[in-house]
Order: sequence, then structure tokens, then C-alpha cells
Amino acid sequence: MQKNDGMNYAPQGKPKPVVGSGEFVFAATALEHGHIYGQCNGLVEAGGTLKWVYDPDPKKVEAFAAKYPGVQVARSLDEILQDADVRLVAGAAIPSDRCALGLTVMKHGKDYFTDKTPFTSLEQVEAAREAAAATGQKYMVYYSERLHVESAVFAGQLIADGAIGRVVQVIGTGPHRLNAPSRPDWFFKKAQYGGILCDIGSHQIEQFLFYAGCSDARVASSKVANYHNKDYPELEDFGDATLVGDNGATNYFRVDWLTPNGLGTWGDGRTIILGTEGYIELRKYIDIAREKSGDHLYLVNGEGEKHLSLRGQVGYPFFGELILDCLNRTEKAMTQAHAFKAGELCVRAQLQAERVE
Repeated sequence: MQKNDGMNYAPQGKPKPVVGSGEFVFAATALEHGHIYGQCNGLVEAGGTLKWVYDPDPKKVEAFAAKYPGVQVARSLDEILQDADVRLVAGAAIPSDRCALGLTVMKHGKDYFTDKTPFTSLEQVEAAREAAAATGQKYMVYYSERLHVESAVFAGQLIADGAIGRVVQVIGTGPHRLNAPSRPDWFFKKAQYGGILCDIGSHQIEQFLFYAGCSDARVASSKVANYHNKDYPELEDFGDATLVGDNGATNYFRVDWLTPNGLGTWGDGRTIILGTEGYIELRKYIDIAREKSGDHLYLVNGEGEKHLSLRGQVGYPFFGELILDCLNRTEKAMTQAHAFKAGELCVRAQLQAERVE
């Protein structure tokens, strides 16, 4: 797994199939972001059969096919969409193009699984909501910093079990290493990447809604800046926001592209979840100056203090649940309302953000 660049973060876990070979066929397209590998890894490990790949860039397709031997290279997206065996299409398009791709996929009677952020405008949010309602297809989102991190998965289980009581606040930090020379052109164009709160801020907002049990929230304040990368005038290398949930829980998060080169991974992502009877801290990718491995969870409640090292212990249940949801038309992995609300709120945080220098 890539440790130095979050764009190519693609966890691999233990296979845990929920279906047999050929029972859930899916395809991959729009290989603009390395997260497509994480999306496909999760589905394959859950028993999905990756049949097709399509991208107009032959180099991207060649690299993808080398990773997934046996995948068929489609001549066009339409070849995938016309295949009745394909139930779901996974994509990691340029952020501003993700909604349009999803609308096309759903129109053809297939579920859609996009990389985060799912939207870059409120118009896209509304169009996707309307399409999902009209077609009955799913528009699911790869919020990887919760779904593909074992400590984050386990934190959700602890909260559900009442380990820290009612959640009243979530604080998140999502720093990323820039690695500017490795980034595509669209990464530096705000109209295409959507802004920092819309892009990597989407992870933080989704986590808040999930851990705090909110169905909605309002953005109380938000800020963005370009402090250190003036050669890229449209890049925002810092952003933060405060949200208030519909159940009274609050959220503060900070995201940035300021990770120093001396850190042993691409970002020191952390989450602190405060409850009425205890708190949880997640050190997702590294425990600085102590452990190079990630997935550390610290729990403090009435029973005492605990440190759990969870790498390889929990797995990634979202992907199997998603496959079964697609087959059974259920919503156990993630509700459609939740996926859309997280995407909507990150756009709203971006739109109202104060620009600081």
C-alpha cells in the first residue's frame, strides 16, 4: 500500500466474500484518481467480479490491467453500460465530472460507486437526488477515511455499543502530503477539484454525521487559504469548518496540504470523538515517533484507559454490505440520504468559506 501519497492510498484486507464468483459483476472507469484501486480492492475482496475497465488513457488502463489480471478492456464506456451482467460501475473521475458520470450510469440501470467528493456544486447534488429517486439506482460514495480504515470502523462499533455514551462532538484533522509534481493538472484547477473543503473535507463531514448520528447539520463557519503554495494560485492548501448537527452535536475539522516530508506517511489523520461517558481518539495512519503502523485507537471511559492496535483485526465490512445492498435493494452499508447529505454539506462549507491569507 502506498504510504507516501494519499492519492494512491489503496488498502488491501483479508478476502471476505459475501457472494460467489460471477454473482456480482462490476466495472471500473474514469481512472483519474488512485482511489479507484481502493474501491476495486474492497469490492473484489468481498466477492465482486471485476469484468471491465475503460478509460480513454491507455497508460492508465495498462497499469490497471496489470493490477487486476483478467479484467477485460472495454472499447468505450457504452460497451460497459450495455452489458446486462454489470450491476455496478465504480469510477474516480475528475471531481467536477463525477456527477455527470453517475447520472449516465444510473440512467442505464446500474448502481454507481464514486470516489469522494461526489459533487462540486449544489446543482449536481439536486440532479443526483432526482436521478436516484427516478431510477431507483444507488449513488454510493467511497468515503475512504472511515470506510477503509480499520480503527475508524471499530470506533463506529464501539459507539453503537454505547462505549462512550451519547456523542456530543467530533474533531477531525485530515492533513495530506501535496507531492505537487505527481499531481494531474486538474488537481490545481478549483473548478475541477472543487476546493479543499469540498474535496478532502468530505471525509471529515461524513465521519461527523456518522459518528454523531446526525441526519442533517448546518455549517456555522468555514475558512480556506493558500498559505504556502503561491505557484498554484487556485490551490487551497488549508481549510477548516465548524458544523452543528440536527441533534445538537458539534464538529470542528481541519484539512490541509502541508504535511512535512519527515512524516513517515502521507498524512497524520486523527479523529477525536467525545461522548457523555468517555472519548475515543483515532490515529489512523501513524502514531508519530512511536509506531510507523496505523490503526491505533485510544479509548477512555468509566472502565479505564485502553490502547488497541487494530491493523488486520477488523476488516472492511462496507464493501460486502454494499454488494448485498445492490443485490437486495437494502441500505445497510450506507443510506442514500447519508451519502448525499455529506456531499451536500461539503459543497455548502466550500461555498460560504471565508478566504484568509
